[in-house]
Amino acid sequence: IAPQAPTHILVIPKAHIGSVAEVTTENSAVVAHIFEVIPQIAKAEGLVNGYRVVTNCGADSGQTVPHLHFHILGGKAMDLKMA
Repeated sequence: IAPQAPTHILVIPKAHIGSVAEVTTENSAVVAHIFEVIPQIAKAEGLVNGYRVVTNCGADSGQTVPHLHFHILGGKAMDLKMA
């Protein structure tokens, strides 16, 4: 809806996990798998100079979808300030 970089990809697990706050021993393998796949996606998208991986946790962070997901942002030099 509102891309934050020239490349903005969402990675969403099929298993429902509400946010990082709901990661447990039982479901952490899903998150580990996502972090194994993210570099493959970034490489396939040509993000050779780096990329940012972002997730929000809770309303105060800006989480508007109550399902864990990760944003891969790249394709430009990112601001160092995260505000």
